Amino acid sequence: MHFLIFVIIFTALIGLFGFYIGRQIILPTSFKIHWKTGAWSFLFFGLLLTPLQVLLRILKIEGPILDFIAWIGYLGLGFISLLFVLLLTRDICIMLINFSNKLYRKAGSTYRNNKELKQLPDIERRRLILNSVNIGLLAGSTLLTGYGCYQARSLPDIKKVEIKFFNLPKALIGLRIVQITDLHVSPTLKKAWVQMIVDQIPSLKPHLIVFTGDLADGSVLHLGNDVLPLAELTAPYGKYFVTGNHEYYSGIYSWLAMIKNLGFTVLLNEHRIISHDSGKITLAGVTDFRAGNFLAEHTSNPEAALSGAPKTDLKILLAHQPKSIFAAAKAGYDLQISGHTHGGQFFPWNLLVGLDQPFTGGLHRLTNTQIYVSRGTGYWGPPLRLLVPSEITLLKLGRA
Repeated sequence: MHFLIFVIIFTALIGLFGFYIGRQIILPTSFKIHWKTGAWSFLFFGLLLTPLQVLLRILKIEGPILDFIAWIGYLGLGFISLLFVLLLTRDICIMLINFSNKLYRKAGSTYRNNKELKQLPDIERRRLILNSVNIGLLAGSTLLTGYGCYQARSLPDIKKVEIKFFNLPKALIGLRIVQITDLHVSPTLKKAWVQMIVDQIPSLKPHLIVFTGDLADGSVLHLGNDVLPLAELTAPYGKYFVTGNHEYYSGIYSWLAMIKNLGFTVLLNEHRIISHDSGKITLAGVTDFRAGNFLAEHTSNPEAALSGAPKTDLKILLAHQPKSIFAAAKAGYDLQISGHTHGGQFFPWNLLVGLDQPFTGGLHRLTNTQIYVSRGTGYWGPPLRLLVPSEITLLKLGRA
């Protein structure tokens, strides 16, 4: 139900985007009415492809047709999003120019004659300038979409982060944790891409591997074969998985079974003890922050994840959403490792992420608890990233 509400709100939002873009791009043209009608129809048809493919997935209609619709729909959504931002920027500039012109005219009114002030603007000249600017914005959106797609489809950065703790035992200094998150295997991200991710990890020599949710967008039946390369991942102290919100959209139980078959230990509000030489770590994991909306027994609980845990040198929490940091700090964790935000992925959606989450990327601290938020290893929705590259994260423990 919550996912359906999201789809409705999302559809309404892109509908508003479409109306604004059509009003600014299509209406000023000198096209005949039937050409304008066709342009409006094409615009809204393209925008509706994205919610259509989401609806088909909800109805369990998957296959090559869905893959094609997803590619076209998501690329179109990315293009429209960028065009919307450029048009909005243009309109703000025009508004500021008009405002300054009014102030200038008012200030100089005593020195100008009324005939000059009442001259009518050249409507056709303005239309020509406006349409020329619009063509430039369309070209700019096309170039940005192409570059954003290239960046999203490129291999993720290997981001190395040292996280320092006071009084960290010597035995734990240098322990290496590799984090992957938000792969979002989907109609636009398939097995070959997952294999490229897996191939990057052995050279990092991780002691343990953590996957902080959002593995796939679709059913196990449709995408199960595409995630198989993850079974190749190995680390001396194992690999661990916690659920993200997208695990609950396409059959949580079937995906949990698949993830376990891939060799991951799934932590559902529970923990494991990691022993490294004489040092010990409590590694806990919680279900997604909103998992309780889908399954009451999956309600996220960082405190319960520590139940029965012995005293150790370090307590680390795997939690998909950064929002869990407040409960994690209260429960006394030393570090939370999260994803979910994609670092915003590209403008203007990053503004919405910042409104929803306390942290959108990087290393931060809340009271005595540190949190690292990955920008994500894959992408969701439009295959675009602009100035926010994806990452495979190597977290190395150190002493402050």
